[in-house]
Amino acid sequence: MHADPIQALRAAQRVVPAAAPRDVLLVAGATGTLGGEVLRRLAGSQRFAVAHVLAREPFTDGLRGVRTLCVPGDEPASWPRVAASSGVIMFDPPRLFHDRERALWTPAPADLVAVARWMRDCGARTLAVVLPHAQGRLPAALRHGLAGLDEQAVASLGFERVLFVRSAQRPGAAVPGRPLLQRVAHWMLSVFQYMVPSSEQPVRAVKVAEFVDLALQLAPPGIHVAAPDLVWRAAQQDLRQAVARWLQA
Repeated sequence: MHADPIQALRAAQRVVPAAAPRDVLLVAGATGTLGGEVLRRLAGSQRFAVAHVLAREPFTDGLRGVRTLCVPGDEPASWPRVAASSGVIMFDPPRLFHDRERALWTPAPADLVAVARWMRDCGARTLAVVLPHAQGRLPAALRHGLAGLDEQAVASLGFERVLFVRSAQRPGAAVPGRPLLQRVAHWMLSVFQYMVPSSEQPVRAVKVAEFVDLALQLAPPGIHVAAPDLVWRAAQQDLRQAVARWLQA
């Protein structure tokens, strides 16, 4: 069957609309179980043209659209600017047996404001600050949450949207620092975890990564703080609906 020359000519002359430019993402602290999951989720979403991951030295990452951004030293004020629209800062400690994570630049709690300011100077309009998904993974300086003054300082930097995602914690759960005998008993009983209903088990990193992804998609302008019990509850149900309800509250 031969194609109609007139139709072929019209098809060749048809104007193809240009694809909308996708956002550029900056990621500080793509380490640990949660950091890796968040990076995979956001990089694989196809919403970002490229995700720049802060690192101390170059490395090759198998994720499509992920690039290494080597930063000199630990002073964000001296780092080169990279045009970006969104930023994510995470504090999950690196797994030292992962060569890739040893090469990454990992922020300390005291770096929060400086890194956020650098991302804002790069043009980022949206910032997400994500704490480890498990309370036990929190750095000592974050055991009781980020300092209120630091959060206020970040919120005053001029971002259109700021998201703080806390460590997931079941409502009414015991706080860290419980007596040694209680911790030992909890560890011994953990061998029976396979008998515990899924709704009673700790939140998985993949669920928190999905929570962060949905929050970045749905959040309106403003400052949004996801409390520990909110993150835990959201992971037990339809995440999109839970995130939407939280952001509309």
